[in-house]
Amino acid sequence: MAKFRGTIKHNALEGGHFQLLADDGTSYEVEGNDPLLRRDGARVEIDGAIDRTALSLAMTGPRLKVKSVKAA
Repeated sequence: MAKFRGTIKHNALEGGHFQLLADDGTSYEVEGNDPLLRRDGARVEIDGAIDRTALSLAMTGPRLKVKSVKAA
């Protein structure tokens, strides 16, 4: 698992989804059930892995499968 830090943003594209705008400028579509992942503007630290095989209509970056998340 890798660590990712950044800000959660809601994106209205294709019905809406949440993404992580990482501190390094990379954007990821987040996959997970934690309520913190659905809080627009939340600063977070995520333990997870990038799933490069996942398909999505979001088209905002690779999907980040979240193992755990905490406020940063």
